[in-house]
Amino acid sequence: MKRELRKTRRGVIGIESAIVMIAFVIVAAALAFVVLNMGFSTTQKAKTAISSSVTESSSAIEIAGKVTGIGYVTSNVLNATVIPLKVAGGGDAVSLDPSLADIKYYSNTVRYDNIYKSTCVLPTTSYTTVSAAVDAAVTAGCTDKDAVNGTTAKAPTTTQAIVYWDVNKNTNSILDQGEHANLVIQYKNTDRPAQLDNIKAEIVLPTGSALTVERQVPAVTTSVVDLG
Repeated sequence: MKRELRKTRRGVIGIESAIVMIAFVIVAAALAFVVLNMGFSTTQKAKTAISSSVTESSSAIEIAGKVTGIGYVTSNVLNATVIPLKVAGGGDAVSLDPSLADIKYYSNTVRYDNIYKSTCVLPTTSYTTVSAAVDAAVTAGCTDKDAVNGTTAKAPTTTQAIVYWDVNKNTNSILDQGEHANLVIQYKNTDRPAQLDNIKAEIVLPTGSALTVERQVPAVTTSVVDLG
């Protein structure tokens, strides 16, 4: 009788050990699944972040040549500044729609958070001269005067940014590879920069980093001033 009782007890201990081992295996499997799932989630987030960074860095514009000023020689001031723009090499197209992009302007005396409005983008036509584009902006209601035509003292009521294309493939507000746009900033009378003034324009885009253009005004001795 004693031997039979011992055998029974040994059997019970074996079953309990098996149950404990199975429990350990289940818990280990659950933990492994959680760890793997967290790893996949982290990998996906890293992939998304990398893709977003690539998109942000590729969606950018750059200066496409020399920045020029329209000078009013008599008063030694600038009536306007013209900044040529293009998509950076290998970059994606960039929207210059005023509802998505802002243009800031700073100088020694003034600071404007946005001088760009809906009537000031002119994508439907390619213009061969700055004056023709500004005249079109006047007609569109963007500004009230053309300050770039010759060496006159004409100045608009407000300092205003105007964007037009001189190379345009598809007549929309998106600057594509191979297209060429220009940013014109016309200054009102009290904002016109003079010799040694620092002027700074910042184009804030819906995607990609902002383009900042900063120049110092030289002596205004001609109607077209090279700002570099």
